[in-house]
Amino acid sequence: MNNTEWILTKTGILKKVKHLLLALQEQQQECLQSPAVYFADEVLKTSPKISKGENYNGLPYFILDYPRLFDHHNIFAIRTMFWWGNFFSTTLHLSGKQKKLFLDKIITGYDLLKQNGFYICVHNEEWEHHFESYNYTEINKWNKDDFANKVTTSSFIKLAHKTPLGEWETVQDILFRQFKVLIDVLAI
Repeated sequence: MNNTEWILTKTGILKKVKHLLLALQEQQQECLQSPAVYFADEVLKTSPKISKGENYNGLPYFILDYPRLFDHHNIFAIRTMFWWGNFFSTTLHLSGKQKKLFLDKIITGYDLLKQNGFYICVHNEEWEHHFESYNYTEINKWNKDDFANKVTTSSFIKLAHKTPLGEWETVQDILFRQFKVLIDVLAI
């Protein structure tokens, strides 16, 4: 309680993370303005959002949602997350009509996702973001038929990639590459 240094360090780190996410958001918006990339207006009409919290499993976090559509059980979101002490992640989250709309593209994108080290959510709770084995498994552990069956039969699809915090010096480039892989899969 008497030591203010650690809280000032935390505040400084979180400020740097927010600036990083703002810069990443600009890259993402520029990418999605390209005529080669097309998403329905309902997905792109909502502006990007950065959320901050202090308690995802007891630790602070930031989430950048862009593009984003959260409409009850109809979800399209690419989420970039910073979770204190754990990782950065990039996640594609689809459900409802958005899942149906992009299902074939996700199945066709299996090889690209596998080559780029993505994970698939295997948990039945879609709002968990950690990479414990009961929540996510690496796509490279799945053959294409099992992957296709999983994404087809699940009520939602979450595909994610995690980046260690130690990659800070290049993390913005890494996160943008992960975002681009997801965009490429959805554009197949």
